[in-house]
Amino acid sequence: MNTSPSSPPENIVRAAAVIGGLIALGLAAAAWLHGWQLRQSRLPGQSISVKGLAEKPITADSAEWQLAVRAKRKTAGEAVETLRAEREVTLAFLTQAGFAATTVALASESVDESYEERRVAGGDSIKVADGFQASQVITVTTTEVAKIEQAHRASIKLKIDGRSVVISAPSYLVSSLEDVKMSLIGAATKNAQKRAEEFATQGGVKVGSIRSASQGAFYILPPTSTGRNPDDYGGIYDKTTIAKIARVVVTIDYGVQ
Repeated sequence: MNTSPSSPPENIVRAAAVIGGLIALGLAAAAWLHGWQLRQSRLPGQSISVKGLAEKPITADSAEWQLAVRAKRKTAGEAVETLRAEREVTLAFLTQAGFAATTVALASESVDESYEERRVAGGDSIKVADGFQASQVITVTTTEVAKIEQAHRASIKLKIDGRSVVISAPSYLVSSLEDVKMSLIGAATKNAQKRAEEFATQGGVKVGSIRSASQGAFYILPPTSTGRNPDDYGGIYDKTTIAKIARVVVTIDYGVQ
């Protein structure tokens, strides 16, 4: 009896040969294409596109702070009367904190009917009038940002004393944003040039002149911010901190030689 392994069918051998030939042809084509791309990068009209980044620390030079005084009573008259008493307490607090009257603005008083939600049979709910609520917004605007920060921390006393006031977080602002942006665009452009030269060195080409340039995102961020995306073109303006980081992204196309 013959126990030697049988030879593979002729059609399988033929198919394997065809597949091997196609693989070899594909590798050869890929090598040719890679070489062609390198040669094309040196031809007139070709370019490379890079992003440039620049950032620097900045400091807010003004602040805006809002406190909303509220009062709820059975009648509109009682609500407004209580509101005015609460307002004087809040204004006295701001005066004690060192804010001049010229930095404090009062919005118009308002009074509206107040409702509460009550459950009825069947699990439904209805709104029932339960008096009136008066309110008024007090806004402090100043360049003394440190004083705003201190007063915001101290304003907890108003809540401890039972005052009916909604205290918002201050907004810390930068008045010279356009100047900051322009100074960063120059630095970001230099950064883009450096990136382009590194890219060109790796590709065996030389960087030519700028063909086009565009500003992308402009960020004003807290100093500890992380996860900033250079492709985010919407930009961010954080107003929660006095110390900030300004950051600009530019995209530049360079010709190559």
